[in-house]
Amino acid sequence: MLSSDQITKFQELYEKHFDKEISRDEAYGKGAKLIRLMELIYKPMTKNEYELIQKRREKTNNIIN
Repeated sequence: MLSSDQITKFQELYEKHFDKEISRDEAYGKGAKLIRLMELIYKPMTKNEYELIQKRREKTNNIIN
């Protein structure tokens, strides 16, 4: 699932963000879980969905202003 370079990059980012070093195995596990989470929650928006959101924002802005 994750390449060696991706695991190394994840380790670097993790250490930079959390100020803690993690092993390659731990980096692989956390990286795989992060990817799975993104697969579960991320859904690309269709053009129609985008247009509906923009219309809703316009109505909301008009009510507030």
